[in-house]
Amino acid sequence: MSCCQKPKEMKILVDIGHPAHIHYFKNCARILTEKGHEFLFVVRERDSTMELIRSTGFNYVSRGKGKIGLINKTLGIIQIDHKLFKIAKKFKPDYFLSFSSPYSAHVAWLMRKPHIAFEDTEHAKFEHWMCRPFTDVVLTTSCYYAKLWKNQIKFASYMEFCYLHPNYFTPDKSVLERIGVKEGEKYCILRFVSWDANHDVGQKGLSYQDKLKIVEELSKDCRVFISSEQNLEESLKPYQLKIHPKDLHSILHYALLYIGEGSTTASEAVILGTPAIYINTLRVGYMEEDEERGLLFHPDNLDGCLAAVKQILREDGYQETFKKRWEKLLQDKIDPTAFMVWFIENYPESKRIMQENPDYQFRFR
Repeated sequence: MSCCQKPKEMKILVDIGHPAHIHYFKNCARILTEKGHEFLFVVRERDSTMELIRSTGFNYVSRGKGKIGLINKTLGIIQIDHKLFKIAKKFKPDYFLSFSSPYSAHVAWLMRKPHIAFEDTEHAKFEHWMCRPFTDVVLTTSCYYAKLWKNQIKFASYMEFCYLHPNYFTPDKSVLERIGVKEGEKYCILRFVSWDANHDVGQKGLSYQDKLKIVEELSKDCRVFISSEQNLEESLKPYQLKIHPKDLHSILHYALLYIGEGSTTASEAVILGTPAIYINTLRVGYMEEDEERGLLFHPDNLDGCLAAVKQILREDGYQETFKKRWEKLLQDKIDPTAFMVWFIENYPESKRIMQENPDYQFRFR
């Protein structure tokens, strides 16, 4: 199909395994829905995911709560595949879209339909192994350092730009009142992860004592809020941030600094113009690129973290230098949602175009 032709109306099934995946695909789904295409989101059930999908207004169904742990997830594959197959048979999609979902890949292959996957996490090896043989094309960020297979196509952006690009995101200043921050008051965000993902096995972040010392240091300059996927110790509960998930990005935008164990939120902070400190032994391509650009610190220990805090909050000229580096990041990256819309509407011709002329993507800024 020529890229100049009007694409036929399509039915697209999107498999969602994590709250972030809703953000990745929501703007693409909205634009394509307005063009007459139909979407169905199949969602792994967890509190924050269900809140987010309901807030979008998209059609969705739950595929259950999923499994925790590598062994349980492996044993549950057939069960989830079967459930997704029944949903897909009823919906009759033309395409399957996911963030490297093995279930979506398997069912797409069984139904002889294309599976278009996105990926930015090099260490998600289990998902790659289960997904790769059944996927038609995988689109990865340009800083993704692993080579998956010949159908891999790189695009010059981060997944977080799908929803935080200035074309789609405008911060809501009213969130400051909702969390009790006064006009001109400085604050920072700490975020702790649950450590139950496959790629978290053998990794580590902050100890309880580390958290206390960081809170003590930050409190010298600003208020401290903590967002946590795990239960907080009693001494840290007074700092707990209780908000609707949709407000987090505005809160990150207005923050003076972000420190956390999760790579996604660290990347979000940087894109929103907030310096970030990432504390996790896992290394991913987009974190390394942000570090090279001077937008993020990735210390090896508590001392390194505290040194970064002092540099960001107290070094003369740091904030202005950061702003210039951040503006350069925005200039260099494409709008991945606009690219995604074009790629899906014109598939498989779009795949051929990108393989022959990767610079075609820079039309989508």
